[in-house]
Parts: sequence; structure tokens; C-alpha cells
Amino acid sequence: MTSLRDNIGSMRAATLPAPGPIESSPLAMAEVPEPELGPGELLFTVDACAICRTDLQIAEGDIQPRKQPVVPGHQVVGRVVAAGPGVTGWAPGDRAGVAWLAGACGECGYCREGRENLCEEATFTGWDRDGGFAERMTAHADYAIPLPLDADPISLAPLLCGGVIGYRSLRVSGIQPGQRLGLYGFGASARLAIQVALSWGCEVFVATRSEAEQQRARELGAAWTGGYDTPMPARLHAAVTFAPAGDVVISALKALAPGGTVAINAIHLDRIPGFDYDWLWRERSLKSVANFTRADAREFLDLAVTIPITTDPVSHRLTDVNEALRALKNGSLPGTGVLIPR
Repeated sequence: MTSLRDNIGSMRAATLPAPGPIESSPLAMAEVPEPELGPGELLFTVDACAICRTDLQIAEGDIQPRKQPVVPGHQVVGRVVAAGPGVTGWAPGDRAGVAWLAGACGECGYCREGRENLCEEATFTGWDRDGGFAERMTAHADYAIPLPLDADPISLAPLLCGGVIGYRSLRVSGIQPGQRLGLYGFGASARLAIQVALSWGCEVFVATRSEAEQQRARELGAAWTGGYDTPMPARLHAAVTFAPAGDVVISALKALAPGGTVAINAIHLDRIPGFDYDWLWRERSLKSVANFTRADAREFLDLAVTIPITTDPVSHRLTDVNEALRALKNGSLPGTGVLIPR
């Protein structure tokens, strides 16, 4: 592969030297060396990187970083600049996406069964290796996602984690076309998941404390909205919880019909309170959603084009990363924050 790489030098990145409250601005802009390109890897220029609650949890230490300092960011849209030894199928200028799953062993039982998201040796972008809060980054070529050249990178970026994990959560919940689905919490991922569920003909009920989010859910087609503890107008066949709070899981379980499933879409959750066994009895289930596979990403992105799914990106300069994450934390972000490096 011919390289478009010019001079190897430095770049700007938002680094996390150590976790801390986002109010203390733990992410620092720094001039750092451009990442070294290894075998099987691609070097990208970053066009856009959407922010995610997981980025906030890593920044604040709810999820401990696996390397320090680390460059967070795992919803990346960029252009290929160069490839390392052994890479085929990519050309300079190709548009590519980089998502949460950065690599897996490819040999364990989980990987052989198509469940690489559960691989014990899996690595993750912006956690195990530097991510997209930077001008450039590297990624394993086998885990990069081809994207259309003519698509808007700012609109694409929110699909690469919130969209894919929301899609996997729907699948884990077992929801079927035409059934009643509950969504608990209505942030960026839920706003994408509702569009998939409605395309399947589901009747969607949304629970959230925010009146603004309730209004947004109704605008997107929710049949009912209310608070977390407001009684649902009908029993749910399945539910997905997006809010990182254990008591919300219990609210969803209480609204579930016999045989239904609550899928918990969270990498970090506080303690789930004790609950009456009757709420779980009659073959109700609780399932966690752990990461996603490359197959999930391909399926969802194909579906996103078909529906088509719309995103509501809110652009921020990379230098405003702490402000963007603070807005995510306090609920004042009207859509999905997307960082623009240049």
C-alpha cells in the first residue's frame, strides 16, 4: 500500500494523566508524538470523534483507565493516511470508523463462536489504547470499519458506539417486531435505539426524569413517556435500561410481562437494590450487555442507512473536551457531543 504519510512529528491530543471529577477538567490538551504505526495497523487523521458516557466514566475514574496517560474517545471517523506491514484492502484516503472494540485474540471459544465481545484478551479503544480525542490515531486494520466517502463524519460518529451498543441491547432484550418495548433513560444511545425499534413496528414506552427528553421521545415516535417510577400503561415484552443506576433496573423489571427480559446497557452500574422475587418469577430475565462485535457494527450500519437513522450531533472543538463532557454529565447537552480536532 502506498502511503500518504508526510512527516512523522507531533500532534495535539486531549490526554487523561489521571482521573478526576470532570468539574476539575482532568483532560489536558497536550502536544504529543504522533502514534507509531505497527504491523497490521492503520494510521488515521481524525475528522470527528463523538463523546460517550463511557468516556466520562473513564475521565472521572468510575471506570479505571488501563493505561495512564490515555487518550480517550472511541467513536471515531477518519481518513487512512498509512498502513503498517501486512495490511491489505485499505488505500490512502479511505474513510474508516474506529469503535470501542479495538482487538480480540481470535482463538478462544468466545471468538470462535462469534462472541469476541466476551474475549478475555479483548482490548478497547480509549481505554487499553489511545483513542480519538486527538488529531491522529492508530487502530488494528481488522477492527476498522469501512465507511462511505460521501457521508458527513460529524453525523456518522455517534453511530459508532451509542448506535451499535443500542442495537445489540435490543437484540439481547429479545424484542420482536410489533411488541411493547420500554427504554429507561433517553440519552444518545436510546435516541438511536428507538429509531430501530420503531422501524420494526414496536410500540415504545420511554421512562426518563427529564421533561425535555420525554418531549424528544414523543417527537421521535414514543407511544408513552413518563418518569422511572410512573406506572406503565401496559406490560412490557422487553426493556433496555440506559441510565447508569441500579434502581432503574428494578423499575424496568417491575414493568415487565412474564417471559420478558431487561437488558442492562451499562459498562458501569451502581448497586442494584434488593427486590421481591415475584418481580423476577415467571421466567423474567435480567441480562447485561457487554460491548459489541464487529458483526454488530456491520449489521447496524447497514440498517442505519436503510431506515435511515438520524443523529443529532452537537459539534465542539477538541480543546473544549472538558466542557463537552461536563454538559453530558449535567444533562444540558441537547444531542450527542462530537469533537472536531481541526
